[in-house]
Amino acid sequence: MYLATTGRRDVPPAPTGARRRVSATVLALGTVSLVTDVSSEMVTAVLPLYLVLGLGLTPLQFGFLDGLFNGATALVRMLGGHLADRGGRHKRVAGLGYALSACSRLGLLLAGGATGLIAAALAADRLGKGIRTAPRDALITLDSPPDALGRAFGVHRAMDTTGALLGPLAAFALLWATADAYDAVFVVSFCTGLLGVLLLVVLVPGGPRAAVPAPGPALAAVPAPVSGPAPAIGPAPGVPRGRSGGGRALLRLPAVRRVALAAALLGAATVGDAFFYLLLQQRTELAATWFPFLPLGASAAYLLLAVPAGRLADRYGRRRPFLYGHGALLLALGLLLAPVPGLLPLVAVPVLLGVFYAATDGVLMALTGPLLPPARRASGLALVQTAQALAKVAAATGFGAAWTLWGPRPALLVALAALAAALLGASRLLPRERSAAPPRRDLS
Repeated sequence: MYLATTGRRDVPPAPTGARRRVSATVLALGTVSLVTDVSSEMVTAVLPLYLVLGLGLTPLQFGFLDGLFNGATALVRMLGGHLADRGGRHKRVAGLGYALSACSRLGLLLAGGATGLIAAALAADRLGKGIRTAPRDALITLDSPPDALGRAFGVHRAMDTTGALLGPLAAFALLWATADAYDAVFVVSFCTGLLGVLLLVVLVPGGPRAAVPAPGPALAAVPAPVSGPAPAIGPAPGVPRGRSGGGRALLRLPAVRRVALAAALLGAATVGDAFFYLLLQQRTELAATWFPFLPLGASAAYLLLAVPAGRLADRYGRRRPFLYGHGALLLALGLLLAPVPGLLPLVAVPVLLGVFYAATDGVLMALTGPLLPPARRASGLALVQTAQALAKVAAATGFGAAWTLWGPRPALLVALAALAAALLGASRLLPRERSAAPPRRDLS
């Protein structure tokens, strides 16, 4: 793998056959995400245990809080994207989000056992994540050629997931060394988050950017048919070229509308990670001391598969990996329902969650990015992310309510049926790539 260097920050270099695969900006953003994820996952790893087993929240209350936090993220994604697109202030807006998330750790430290204050601090963390996500992903798409977006997002997500892998380990080590002192976790998380903000300021170049052009001929414009098979991906007629188009203008683009609807449909049938881990802990009667280790399997699988999944998406199309990733989630639900020994789901379910994220997270952004004009890139990505996040709010609350009212097994059966139906619907909605990018000779 080579690092690409740029001269002027606002004008990308012309693509050549020797163009390096991943830009310096992508690697810098990956470093920031790695450090920030160490900070956030230290808290996330112990959060379900702290709230459900420590403070005695019911699954319904936990599902409501989880949905509330995702809703807080969704509410500001569009705002973050809009502010980033105005004047090309992607770095500045992303930095604001990273700083807000870091400061939220102090809120957790000061909250003590007050559930309301804990909820407010966690909402601030998710607000920060919502503000920064679209500007950060827009920076990745603007600094990478369209036919290599899958690889660029794969590298970034792999670095991000390295932090997610290290975070729970750090949390476990601190809890073991301090005799379950959660305050120590919050303090170290805050300091690590501040380091991430500093790295963003130092490593990531600022200033407006023009999108890196594709090395080959652009795909032809293909208007979407009213009915029939899903249309081919390509720049659609009527794309707003300036900054005047809002979310409604972007939704008038058929391919963008289809991607947003598919993401929302699948998001509404997605069970959150925390519920998977709580179900595993309940089924296997895993000791609370080992609970923070459950996300490690998912993080390890994600780390190993993010780059290969991105490269396959670049070569063979991004639609199928996105659908297959949700198929992995379907298998994870089935394993929790199947009469198999407890050790099998304990190992396989986190791995399947990692496959799910490797095949969907960055791939969805790589699928959406080329459909959007550079001047509206952050807003368009935020639109798709918001549709997905709002759907997950309903999914988290609904699954928590079903678990509380009917028990875990009926709730899992409903979730399994809903995800299967959503996969069928999304397979008809998602646009089809007209042609896969030709393989590029790797000079490394």
